[in-house]
Amino acid sequence: MKLPDTMPSPAIIFAAAALAVLLAGCANSTAPPPVTTAIPATTTAAAMCLAAAPVDAPVCKACAACPTPATDLAARMADEVAIPPVVDPARGRLEKSPWSQLTDWDSDDPTDALTAFEQGCPMLKTRVEWAGVCATASALVAGKPGKQSAAQFFRANFQPYQVLNPDDSNSGTVTGYYEPLLFGSRTRTDRFRHPVFAPPQDLITVDLADTYPDLKHRRLRGRIVGNKLVPYYDRADIEGINPDNSPLKGLEIAWVDNAVDLFFLQIQGSGQIQLPDGSRIRVGYADQNGHPFRSLAGLLIRRGELRAERASMQGIKLWAERNPAKVRQFMNTNPSYVFFKEIPANGTGPIGTLGVPLTSGRSIAVDQRVIPLGVPVFLSTTFPNSKQPLNRLMVAQDTGGAIAGAVRVDFYWGFGDEAGALAGRMKQRGVKWVLLPNGYDPNATPPPATASIAATP
Repeated sequence: MKLPDTMPSPAIIFAAAALAVLLAGCANSTAPPPVTTAIPATTTAAAMCLAAAPVDAPVCKACAACPTPATDLAARMADEVAIPPVVDPARGRLEKSPWSQLTDWDSDDPTDALTAFEQGCPMLKTRVEWAGVCATASALVAGKPGKQSAAQFFRANFQPYQVLNPDDSNSGTVTGYYEPLLFGSRTRTDRFRHPVFAPPQDLITVDLADTYPDLKHRRLRGRIVGNKLVPYYDRADIEGINPDNSPLKGLEIAWVDNAVDLFFLQIQGSGQIQLPDGSRIRVGYADQNGHPFRSLAGLLIRRGELRAERASMQGIKLWAERNPAKVRQFMNTNPSYVFFKEIPANGTGPIGTLGVPLTSGRSIAVDQRVIPLGVPVFLSTTFPNSKQPLNRLMVAQDTGGAIAGAVRVDFYWGFGDEAGALAGRMKQRGVKWVLLPNGYDPNATPPPATASIAATP
């Protein structure tokens, strides 16, 4: 959800500058296009076309003759979840493994994991290697299978591959997240004075993945000032001291009563807000301001404000209660800011990056540059702050700004205080295996494109 803390490449800077010139020209056009939509440069020719466009030409005219991206959502999602023929060795690799390596496989009840997997099949089944197993899963779920049938489905149709880091180590950090409950109002009051913002209309998103494949899952975000694309407002700019002066004034979805809870809502990516009449609204991640995520826990430890063993979410909240004068200063050291959208409150869970509701105790967030979304993942770790084994079949359905690395995992615990207590204390070591359809070798030579996948012009 958040961009990694890296400098943009010259290619990004070039394309961003070209886009800024175009948008500056659009600002003077009689029919300017909206600037809230991401504008992908799908080929080198497209980037060249953008760069060559006259400054007084609207984007809609300047790009009329340029190659345009495929707009079929299913095809794009299929590309997002496609397993790379060979995992980038700079990020990790997959090694074929026997089922016997999956500790306590026979003890786990994968029924909920089967349901979660089947929910993501509309995205997966456009790939030829997934079509058969998705059809089988759909038929099985419709019959309401038990533990034995669900386990047999995975054993019969999938091959485990252990996920390894670039240095061939097999373990990574496993943290937890959850859906919190906040208290708020649709209107600002003395109690409810911290705004939950929708995405701003002047936020520009530049997606260059089609032109520069190595930039897949990375985007530039900014705003237009004069004829330049500049970084978007950071947390300090947006929240400030006086909300009447916020550059996002008027975009409030709701107002909540606790600034620290709002800060953690942005880290979790979704939550529910209980209104004064007892009703609730659910909000989910919509966009981000483009600034890198900075760990508040790490800063508090380095500054001597908290000991490492107390730097959990609960520990940080206690620190904030005891140090109200320092809270804003420390939170502002994380310039990243998340914008939300209101989503149906009556669903089974918040919506993850894959576009389906998350399942408590069965959904995980992964680095999708290594693990494609939608795939089953067997995770072997321990319960929060303990040595009790936690070996369970999960489904990769979400991503996160701090979730980077082959074996890195964020475990979704569910909704409410109990889930929050587990999530806040979880920082374990774990190993994992992805389950891939029988007959599909992720390390084989790339097959030719199938007819079921729309090719990008």
